[in-house]
Amino acid sequence: MSERYGGQGRRYGGRPDHRGRAQQGRRNDRGPRPEIRGRRDDARLSAELRDMSGASYGRYKSLQGDWDFGDFTLTIDKVQSDPFAPPSRLSVLIPADVAELPETAWHSPVRRRATADFLARRAFRTLKGSRLRIDVGGQEVIDRASVQIEEGDLRLRLGIEMPGHGRRIDGRTAEHELCERLPDLVDALCWPELDTRAAVAFADTVEDTAALRDQLSALGLVAFVADGSVLPRRSGVSDLPMDGEGKAVPFTAPDSLRVTVDLPHRGEVEGMGVPEGITLIVGGGFHGKSTLLHALERGVYDHVPGDGRELVATRPDAVKIRAEEGRRVERTDVGSFVRNLPTGADTGDFSTDNASGSTSQAANISEALEAGSTTLLVDEDTTATNLMIRDARMQKLVHGDREPLTPFVDLVRPLHRDHGVSTVLVMGGSGDYFDVADTVIMLDGYRPYDVTERARRLAAERVDADFTLPAHRVVDPRSVNATARGRARLKRRDMDVLTFGENDIDVRSLAQLVDPGQIIGVGLAMRLLAEGGLLDAGRTLAEALDALDERLATGGVTALGRGYLGDYALPRRFEIAATLNRLRSLRITRLERPTEHD
Repeated sequence: MSERYGGQGRRYGGRPDHRGRAQQGRRNDRGPRPEIRGRRDDARLSAELRDMSGASYGRYKSLQGDWDFGDFTLTIDKVQSDPFAPPSRLSVLIPADVAELPETAWHSPVRRRATADFLARRAFRTLKGSRLRIDVGGQEVIDRASVQIEEGDLRLRLGIEMPGHGRRIDGRTAEHELCERLPDLVDALCWPELDTRAAVAFADTVEDTAALRDQLSALGLVAFVADGSVLPRRSGVSDLPMDGEGKAVPFTAPDSLRVTVDLPHRGEVEGMGVPEGITLIVGGGFHGKSTLLHALERGVYDHVPGDGRELVATRPDAVKIRAEEGRRVERTDVGSFVRNLPTGADTGDFSTDNASGSTSQAANISEALEAGSTTLLVDEDTTATNLMIRDARMQKLVHGDREPLTPFVDLVRPLHRDHGVSTVLVMGGSGDYFDVADTVIMLDGYRPYDVTERARRLAAERVDADFTLPAHRVVDPRSVNATARGRARLKRRDMDVLTFGENDIDVRSLAQLVDPGQIIGVGLAMRLLAEGGLLDAGRTLAEALDALDERLATGGVTALGRGYLGDYALPRRFEIAATLNRLRSLRITRLERPTEHD
């Protein structure tokens, strides 16, 4: 038995707890507590679980509520109805004087998020082999409900599959999990028990990336990739960095695009700055074009140390755009892209239950702009070709009055010139965008080269079309209903589908949803928009998203939860809007055309 449980360790040696009384041992061999009739403490929980062995599974429900463990409080929020139901939900509150997290670990929102993420990963490792589960992320550091730091107090949200033999309670195993493994977890998360140097380095890394992202706008950049970054991933199904000596080519900026940034902890860092405007990423197949764009997509998030993309930062409002044949579109203004449809439909107020590749891509761009994006990320491989380009020979064959589409190549320059929206495009099969590009980066063997001047010598003069910002839409909150048969219904299927009320929403095309918890977070945000009054009073969708951002800035990710006991993580407003736009019950009550000053 560890020394710390014998009354001589750091935490169980009689130091007063947060209620001012001496801590006693939590197990029988740590010294008895005074018997108080009706008291719900760890000793009573242990006894009740042993007594339940062999009883009907439903008896577990009697455990719901608070249990005092002396130095922390366990709350059993919800007990599963049978062994095959979703796991039971627990929360644990560790007071600040027990957790002993220094204020430097949580004094700012960035460090608080980073330290909470570090603790979640520590908890995940500690619980290996346990029935207790904690939601923990992949390579991105995202604010999630599973670990929250509140003025130094540490709150955990856990799941557990309550043990049973068939439909009979396995009380001994339950006692081990809740009265042995859980206290061990609490112990492992207190600051003196951590590798504090690693914890501080983790938060420093995240703080550097956040500071880098904050500098992009002032530097006139949409993204930055530090020298030495490792962009390739281990495989198509793994987001871990490519391993093995010599396999991954470290990123090195071309001299003409080299930028130096000053970061709080690393100091001066050099790398490639991707400037505002229209940037093309070109090169042969398998030379790293899409790998670079994928890193920029994920650059809206911070990454864990060792990921290889810790110092890849992209403007936080960057949105990946693609074609999405078959999606529903509800009263979206695609008039800048589509006109003179044979059906006579008003493309300034366009709806369809089965969009084509081109109309879906046009809608995705318009909806991203409506939500506030100023940076679009586009990969030729996932676009509708007829919306991207139309070469001279095709224009001669199909005259303008018979072609309803205005290709993106004619719109991308006025989009930036008139509205300040930058675009980064991966192009491998067409040189038409040389005519409009401000910067051309060629990837050759995963090494970037600035070939802008060479591309300009190949460019032709062209006449751009006009781009009018899409109309803002007002959503009917009654069409955003999270209930089915009178009960809230919110769940996900892998990373593919969000079930929201009676609707299954296909989210596979939303490349910047990177964490399963974010999908639930999106559903909770949609519920808050509708039920929290944020879509009321005639607010446009953009105004409602602004109000949501304000609420989250004040209340954090847990402002989304409101009674939801499962795992969830913070999504961006752009993925919230994109998912809402794919809700088949969505109804738009009116459109508001932008003014000159919008």
